[in-house]
Amino acid sequence: MAVEYKSRHGMVARPPYELYMSFVDMRNFVSMLPEDRKNDVKADYDSISVTIQGFTIGVRVKQRTPYSRIDVSDDGAPFSFDLSVHFDSTSDPSRTDFWIELSADLNFMMKMMLGSKIQEALDKLVDSLVDISEGRMPEGIDPSMFPGSKNN
Repeated sequence: MAVEYKSRHGMVARPPYELYMSFVDMRNFVSMLPEDRKNDVKADYDSISVTIQGFTIGVRVKQRTPYSRIDVSDDGAPFSFDLSVHFDSTSDPSRTDFWIELSADLNFMMKMMLGSKIQEALDKLVDSLVDISEGRMPEGIDPSMFPGSKNN
């Protein structure tokens, strides 16, 4: 059964093209990880996978719409899903309306166990990106990992 989730919208203090370019290459995500976590992650331009407790979970880019949207789907996950990351223009060209959509095939039990956690995680991702773009670093994040950040 497909379950739909939509994150809250966040106003990121970066223009859409700049934010999009940070997300377009899956290898960029590896560079943001602490050194001790990088060994478990494999990435190329179109895909990224991580091995956690012997299980490999991955995603693969399905489509890129320059500067406005990136669609990915599961590539070896415990359940199938599609995720869309949106980079919408605003009246202020230096800001992006950023949000995430997720459609996941979850059975009833998984929906009950994971549903609120998935929604919470999507919202937290958006909030963290907004904070980072405004120079407020979430706990455990090194600002030097984000080119162009206000703390850089």
